[in-house]
Amino acid sequence: AKNTKIMPVQIPDDTDFLSFRDQCESQDGWVARYNKGGVTVWCRDEECKTVQKLKMRIVCKDVTAETLYDVLHDTSYRKKWDTNMIDTFDIGRLTVNADVGYYSWKCPSPLKNRDFVTMRSWLPLGNDYLIINYSVKHPEYPPKKDYVRAVSLLTGYLIQSNGANCCTLYYLTQVDPRGSLPKWVVNRASQLVAPKAMKKIYKACLKYPEWKRKHEPNLKPWRYPEQNMLPCINVADLTVQRADSLENIDESSMSEEKAQHHSDDDET
Repeated sequence: AKNTKIMPVQIPDDTDFLSFRDQCESQDGWVARYNKGGVTVWCRDEECKTVQKLKMRIVCKDVTAETLYDVLHDTSYRKKWDTNMIDTFDIGRLTVNADVGYYSWKCPSPLKNRDFVTMRSWLPLGNDYLIINYSVKHPEYPPKKDYVRAVSLLTGYLIQSNGANCCTLYYLTQVDPRGSLPKWVVNRASQLVAPKAMKKIYKACLKYPEWKRKHEPNLKPWRYPEQNMLPCINVADLTVQRADSLENIDESSMSEEKAQHHSDDDET
């Protein structure tokens, strides 16, 4: 029987952020699957095949922690560099450091494209910046016909400053993509897609200061809450999006030969 218990949404507090930071920094139970060119990708050694828990780290030379933090927040800039993205927009704000947003992305054909509705929360903590999210249900944004609604159980970024002009980015993601994905997709995620995604963020950071100078340089609502014009959402209107309440599709028989890999993914 499905568990139909409705879970209220909890906005993360400092202990949640500290616990997330510990997970990023901890080596226990993580196995390195990829390590080259300044990028490392780990997965859990007890990994079950449905929920992928991946952790990545990249050292970003010539990028300040502040710039990286801005790039991860700036949805108008994301449209410039995130070539897998189909659409993203902010739905509304919950508090000065939490909001709800929508994101959809392309999967390699013949898989169906995925989308998320997530609650995101962020916090500068000493020399670190943290952003974490998980999936929520919003009454006005139910699953859509042509997308598989994926579930972020916990996804986030930890940015650590390494001196004046260098920083380290950790990205930890625990996502249930819904559906039994073929093993090649799971393997490809850690060996190919994840390292490329990290390098793409790094490249985007190098170009951001110049881009931002020409695009509302003083507008950074994630830093200056008084600039935030989003409608307010009551947290009581949201519930946690449970994976087991969504349709489960089986794409496990899709062969890699049939898959068309997007050419824009193959930028060096």
